[in-house]
Amino acid sequence: MLYNDDGSVKGVATGNMGVGKDGEPTENFQLGMELHAKYTLFCEGCRGHLGRQLSEHFKLGKDADPQVYGIGIKELWEIDPAKHKPGLVIHTAGWPLEKDTYGGSFLYHTENNQVMVGFVVGLAYTNPYLSPFEEFQRYKTHPAIRKYLEGGKRVSYGARAMTAGGLMSLPKLAFPGGALVGDNAGFLNAARIKGSHAAIKTGMLAAEAAFDAVQAGRQSDELTAYPEAFKNSWLHEELYKARNFKQWMGKGLYLGTLMVGIEQKLLGGKVPWTLHHQHRDHEMLRPASQCKPIEYPKPDGKLTFDRLSSVFISNTNHEENQPAHLTLKDATVPVGINLKTYAGPESRFCPAGVYEFVKDDSDEERLQINAQNCVHCKTCDIKDPTQNIVWVTPEGGGGPNYPNM
Repeated sequence: MLYNDDGSVKGVATGNMGVGKDGEPTENFQLGMELHAKYTLFCEGCRGHLGRQLSEHFKLGKDADPQVYGIGIKELWEIDPAKHKPGLVIHTAGWPLEKDTYGGSFLYHTENNQVMVGFVVGLAYTNPYLSPFEEFQRYKTHPAIRKYLEGGKRVSYGARAMTAGGLMSLPKLAFPGGALVGDNAGFLNAARIKGSHAAIKTGMLAAEAAFDAVQAGRQSDELTAYPEAFKNSWLHEELYKARNFKQWMGKGLYLGTLMVGIEQKLLGGKVPWTLHHQHRDHEMLRPASQCKPIEYPKPDGKLTFDRLSSVFISNTNHEENQPAHLTLKDATVPVGINLKTYAGPESRFCPAGVYEFVKDDSDEERLQINAQNCVHCKTCDIKDPTQNIVWVTPEGGGGPNYPNM
């Protein structure tokens, strides 16, 4: 981030390329560039690296509910043409999760005998033994889902965190010299699992506000016209009607389904009450001693799979000789607190096998970070109970490369 002397956003600096693991320039070193602008719009998606810095710097979330998240895990399959039904959409809630854990699925029949299948788990879950990846694998074994996938071929795999707090968790959108747009702010309708339309709309509103400001000879001030335009838009009306969805579903599958049905179907979202989020997701994990371990079945390699074979088909790649983009504030915390108290949840909430607890030469536990596997989902940055893991942007071009996802 770059700031002007008056504290307003000046622009951004691109990262240096060709820096080695030791932090020293290699023979391929290229100095990053400073990009200055009259206004900078930040559209990084969920839990953006710069968006997080801006939220802390300008205290954008101080008047909003805590943001809450889910992790979405998705696969692309080619299935038997006889089973393919173009346009068929299946949504589910609950199973295989316990009734007190928020989650649900989608299965879309697309073109060319392909199916997109995915599972979302709310990151406010309390049992540190839960693995969103393994829950997704179990979900595919349900007869209603298995019948489409059996005999097919898995083509691609990916995972991504998603903002789910809705309208009540939206931070202040504009600040001196810039604004947050799309999922970087939290514009997702979790009830519909849809956010692309919101990203497009907020991008248009922010661009119009910036254009008008520049035309008027302004720069680096606050684009107040952007949040005002949002409040008068159809998007605000849509999110307002769905404002209680995640809060109700956080109260359990049965009560949540009942109340969401009453609010959305019976009353059209026009209700006189508003529920609020009370906690951040990382605050919700209970100590492992208070929870029941979960035994997941072994993958069969046909319908269910392990993490490493999944990462392979995500086409993830990073330059190996670069500083770690998964950083720890305190290297003693993973073993001293996370493993000791929470049974090492990072080894389970990561859908890519990045975090492993292994024995060192002294037979002592240590956390091994396989950064090469990272699919940039940001779940570790969100769910780590001690907030010790910080995801930073790796060297340009690194990460997953999703075909048709």
